[in-house]
Amino acid sequence: MGKEMADAKQPLARPPWVRPSGENAWHVFVHIQPGAKHNETAGMAEERLRIRIMAPAVDNKANRALIAFVAKTLDIRPGSIRLAHGGTSRRKILLITSVIEPGWEALCPRGLS
Repeated sequence: MGKEMADAKQPLARPPWVRPSGENAWHVFVHIQPGAKHNETAGMAEERLRIRIMAPAVDNKANRALIAFVAKTLDIRPGSIRLAHGGTSRRKILLITSVIEPGWEALCPRGLS
């Protein structure tokens, strides 16, 4: 039983688009596609998670929608996510802070988890 408990506590391997950033913090590297038909993850693009967002890239709408989508998908508060880099670029870095490491598999597109 001891070995089973130890195995159960081992964290899953992080996806290549997630990198630790200090204690209880992670950088998530994304490539955003604004103006999509649906909010969804859509594979990988150059070691980044590709995310399609319905909101247009106008007046920060796509950035706010991106944070809301990631927060909802990971089941964390939107206030735990901030845009660390790439405010006006499609290539962005999100900084996520949380006491418990999020379940990254929730963001993995089908076939990549």
